[in-house]
Amino acid sequence: MRPEVQAFVDAGPLPDEDATEEDIQRRTDEFLAIARPVTGEEARALLACFGPDDCYGVAWSLLHLIETGPNPVLTVRPVPDANEWHHRLFDRAVNAGLVPPS
Repeated sequence: MRPEVQAFVDAGPLPDEDATEEDIQRRTDEFLAIARPVTGEEARALLACFGPDDCYGVAWSLLHLIETGPNPVLTVRPVPDANEWHHRLFDRAVNAGLVPPS
């Protein structure tokens, strides 16, 4: 795994929208350091980085980054109480015809 991806993953989930501007900017800067595309291993590791909301759009960018890797990352429907972003990734893979609906 590339160091910039590992650093982003090690920093944990994205903060919520109540985080300080500095925290959000730090995570955004870490995110922007990651060159596209990502590997399958990196895409799977990045799944753990979704936070409780869209973090001022950073979560959408993270979703798109994950989708630059070998798809699909999620091949089975996430459990009902999984992070909403995991559900979105899976639904997008279904809609793209990459995995069957389950």
